[in-house]
Amino acid sequence: MQETNVYFYITPIALIFILLEIAACFVFKRKLITFNEAVANFGTQLGNQTTNILVMVGVFFVYGYLWENFRIFTIPINWWSSILLLLGVDFVFYWVHRWGHEINILWAAHSPHHSAEEMNFFVALRASVTQRLCSFLFFWVLTIIGFQPVHIYTVVGIHLFIAFLHHTEFIPKLWRPVEFLFTTPSHHRVHHGVNLVYLDKNYGEFLIIWDRMFGTFEEENEKVAYGILDHPQTWNPIIINFHFYIVLWKYAARAPFWWDKIRIWFMPAGWIPRGLPQKELPNVTTENQVKFRPEMFANSKIYLILQVVLGIALMLGVISNTFRWTTGEKWLGAFLLWWQIINWSGILEAKSWVWISENLRVVATAFAVIVFNEIYQPSAVLFGILAITVFCIFWTLAYFRPNSPKLATV
Repeated sequence: MQETNVYFYITPIALIFILLEIAACFVFKRKLITFNEAVANFGTQLGNQTTNILVMVGVFFVYGYLWENFRIFTIPINWWSSILLLLGVDFVFYWVHRWGHEINILWAAHSPHHSAEEMNFFVALRASVTQRLCSFLFFWVLTIIGFQPVHIYTVVGIHLFIAFLHHTEFIPKLWRPVEFLFTTPSHHRVHHGVNLVYLDKNYGEFLIIWDRMFGTFEEENEKVAYGILDHPQTWNPIIINFHFYIVLWKYAARAPFWWDKIRIWFMPAGWIPRGLPQKELPNVTTENQVKFRPEMFANSKIYLILQVVLGIALMLGVISNTFRWTTGEKWLGAFLLWWQIINWSGILEAKSWVWISENLRVVATAFAVIVFNEIYQPSAVLFGILAITVFCIFWTLAYFRPNSPKLATV
């Protein structure tokens, strides 16, 4: 099953587009990417990739069972059936996406992606762990029609990459017929808007005609303010992923009526239980929006850039057979990866605990990599691992202690 993990092949292409956008920002002197949020977004994506194995197992076993026993047709994969499958995925996703904004528990799964307060390719990476799991609860209908699970999984990955390309401010409105039929960066900027006029609009990922048909289309006119109304106020990927679940849990705990404690999870987003203070939606604009920009440790950018590279390598070990790790080693690698990206958030927020946690993580990761790959004899690889480990420990001790200098971000 590992060989069919389409995300392993999509990842380097996405990285190329990210580098191109960074270069474009530098050449055209546009401040569309902030270092802090970019690292937080990238870390969230690395952690999210560890769930793709679970999703793939579910697709092949659950969808496989449905396809073997309940399919109406047997649809071969060719050029025309691939187009039909893409359209089917896009139609199902429109409704999954829409329900993800209209139903509280599904919004809890989807909102981490919207909590980014910028619009760039890094934002496309800010995906939710539970969103991946929830989405595949709905595509099963395509197996009943007759599409094979492996083809569904692959086309969903391609569909997701199409959506990745929408997350940019560099591309203006396109030729009118293109804007009419297809979802463009302009349409998707609206979708990420927290402006009142833009809330819950433009759910389409490939075709925008679904929004035009079902009354959820909105043109991009005023400048978009990005984010969500209840921001988690952190770069921590755990809190980002589960922030709105906690919000719902608190509402349920405070609700005076038992029925409201249950239905809060399934009511429209924004619904508040009886007996609790009701809220009016604020009119957020680019002029009055206050973004989350905490102080970070000074001298952390070089270190975090190195950690991003190391995090990519660790992720590849978890989601592929690149290093030929066993299943148990991949699970431990996933744990180490999550530990790594949580520590990134501690560096970005200048947390006092990070210097202890980071040193422990660095040593644990080096030990695991050496053991997993059986690098016991003196070699250039072993020397490289030990050199990186020593560098990380000294850098952490020098710059990430509680009394270390802080750097304000804008």
